Amino acid sequence: MPEHRTGGRQLLRQEVTEGIKRYILENDLRPGDPLPTESALCEALSASRSSVREAVKTLHALDIVEVRHGHGTYVGRLSLAALVESLSFRGMLGSGDDMRAISDLVEARELLERSMAGQIVAGLGPERLDAMQGLVEVMRKQETRGSDEFVDADRAFHAHLADASGNGLIGQLSMAFWDVYAVVSPHLNVISADDEQHTIAAHQRIVDTARAADIAGFSEALTEHYAPVRRRLATAQQHTPA
Repeated sequence: MPEHRTGGRQLLRQEVTEGIKRYILENDLRPGDPLPTESALCEALSASRSSVREAVKTLHALDIVEVRHGHGTYVGRLSLAALVESLSFRGMLGSGDDMRAISDLVEARELLERSMAGQIVAGLGPERLDAMQGLVEVMRKQETRGSDEFVDADRAFHAHLADASGNGLIGQLSMAFWDVYAVVSPHLNVISADDEQHTIAAHQRIVDTARAADIAGFSEALTEHYAPVRRRLATAQQHTPA
């Protein structure tokens, strides 16, 4: 039956996909390392070219492999791009459950930064703090929070916090959560005129408390920063269908 053939094809693709992942692990390959040629993968996995190509497409979508046309296939950045794409789409659907998921995600992002407050403050040297102060000044010059310059400065600011944590995975998760909220927030339609000034003031306090090595104040500044974000999401949840 046709559906049996389709199911068998899906199963074969999954087996080949897992085979490529095993190859990466067993050979201790790192992001940017080259994978064998398509022919070599076919031979190693006892799979057809079509199955290998389908598996590579699946892994490429997950950022596990990177296809460089004309050069070959490499181990990908292993980023959280697929997670960002999925959660962003869920948030834009606008249902109550999906908005709850975005709210949970923002809460997790705040908890990640606050839980690493000591490490972040310790990792923020004078040069990085000066760079963050410069980003606050960029925010001050923008007329609207939704401008590209404001958004770019906000992301760069939090990237400094993520890098200073010294924990690559937590930093990656924190920035993935930032990216999801940045995609979803324009669709919430609940941003007030006071949000821009509140955001700038909170970022300034984060810089000031970090420069003073005030970990408690730094943690409080993060809570202050996320307060309007939580308010927007709560308001959006009240206006979305269950």
